[in-house]
Amino acid sequence: MIRLQNIVGLFRKSRNNLEEGGITPVVEERMRCPVCKSFETKRNIAKNKMVCPSCGNHFRIGARTRIKALCDKGSFQEILTELATNDPLDFPGYDVKLESGRMGTGEAEAVLCGRAVFKSQPCAVFVMEPQFMMGSMGSVVGEKLARLFEYAATEGLPVVGFTCSGGARMQEGILSLMQMAKVSGAVDYHSKGGGLYITVLTDPTTGGVTASFAMLGDIILSEPNATIGFAGRRVIEQTTKKKLPEDFQRAEFLLEHGFVDAIVPRTELRKTIATLLRQHGQRDHSYALKNVAFRKEVEQFTVNALTPYERVLAARAQDRPTARAYIENLFEERIEFHGDRKFADDKAVLGGIGMLGEMPVTFIGIERGRNLEERILCNFGSPMPEGYRKALRLMKQAEKFKRPIICFVDTAGAFCGEEAEERGQGQAIADNLMEMMALQVPVITVVIGEGGSGGALGLSVASRVYMLENAVFSVISPEGCASILWDAASREAAAEAAKCLCITAEDMKRFGIAERIINENFSEFEKMCEDLKETLQGDLKEIYQDAPKISEKRYERFRKLGSWTEKK
Repeated sequence: MIRLQNIVGLFRKSRNNLEEGGITPVVEERMRCPVCKSFETKRNIAKNKMVCPSCGNHFRIGARTRIKALCDKGSFQEILTELATNDPLDFPGYDVKLESGRMGTGEAEAVLCGRAVFKSQPCAVFVMEPQFMMGSMGSVVGEKLARLFEYAATEGLPVVGFTCSGGARMQEGILSLMQMAKVSGAVDYHSKGGGLYITVLTDPTTGGVTASFAMLGDIILSEPNATIGFAGRRVIEQTTKKKLPEDFQRAEFLLEHGFVDAIVPRTELRKTIATLLRQHGQRDHSYALKNVAFRKEVEQFTVNALTPYERVLAARAQDRPTARAYIENLFEERIEFHGDRKFADDKAVLGGIGMLGEMPVTFIGIERGRNLEERILCNFGSPMPEGYRKALRLMKQAEKFKRPIICFVDTAGAFCGEEAEERGQGQAIADNLMEMMALQVPVITVVIGEGGSGGALGLSVASRVYMLENAVFSVISPEGCASILWDAASREAAAEAAKCLCITAEDMKRFGIAERIINENFSEFEKMCEDLKETLQGDLKEIYQDAPKISEKRYERFRKLGSWTEKK
């Protein structure tokens, strides 16, 4: 207590001395974080882009503050300022609400539209203003957004949108509801012209905005802990008479359930958006391969001493590099995407965008997991239907932006269980087979371990297939074959089945299923990946030589597979 009094006394004495000298001490205004309850100066919070330095809580911010925090300095040029809101229903008190919104924010409406730049990457941008009637969407908001997407389509610009809204504006009744359809149509118009649309969901994004343009982005990002949903939490609890979990309708909840590609802290948003814009900035990606030499294949005559079943065991080895290891070594500036936008995010399938040298590519891999905890999360590398649907979503996105696709296959097979059947496992794989066959971009699949049945084929309808020398590809596991055909469960029976099934990399090349066999050298894994990178670049360059017929060539490749006799 005495020490505290001494400190207070010294502070007062110092303050008095300053005031006697004609100097008024400046006490910086402090803010209290509503989450961790810590106090911090406004200056430090502002420097951290309005994120609490102690706990990472993202304060709600106005539209112009967000533009200032994220866009290149002075780059924002506002457009579509000529539209003014009226009162179509003569709704009681609406004029007062509008005036209050204008006075409180200095804005004419609940959205700002314009052009901006993120780290030298130009785009059209819209930012919703949460303090203007909670960012609600009326006729002017809908019209401004529709015109922005049409403008971006005409100018060949991507669109970056920051959503923050309570939903459709009640004071404009059914006319407000119709804006959901209008803006969704404008998004489609922009998309059909090949336009990129990135949405950033901020706290809160709810109601009709969530049920329309907020969830239609090619890439959907979110700030941490943002509230995102259609119906309000209280409404759902009152309707269902159930207490909802604390994380319900949070960004992390949506990520787990497959509706958000990634959660990005505000401090990293500018860099992430700039990277995505740059990766989508050039549509003819073959330009990046102009200096790449064609990779000449050298036949390997070294004898692999392992038996077929020993190769199966090698392919299943727990210390074997997984898909994530190849992706991390092959691709730079990686951004991983999540979810099938329908049900969940399957951890057994990972995918995203990365740079293969100077060329952006979509990578997709079946991941077994590197330790027991990861393996459980990944179902030991057995994808669920939502995993195949996530892969297909990323493939169709790659086709839209003319990116090549690199797949890494390592699975004993698709997940076998009641829930997988309920969610349409067969349908999901079938959709992949048909859609992959017709893709107008190069697809290269690398079988890095086990290629188990239809579960592996769901990512293997490719322009080229590579097999690691100890990888295997089979219609069924050797153990399953021995059990069904011979009612035997011994290791010897499995070994005999592996031999009879012809499942090795050499067999795949002999059948025309694989074009290349990749030597394994895991002790020098980085060097092995560097060689694989050169091979991929060389083959992509070769595939691009006949770009207009990529899908036809793929069909011809599979059309020849099989064995039969035919009477003349």
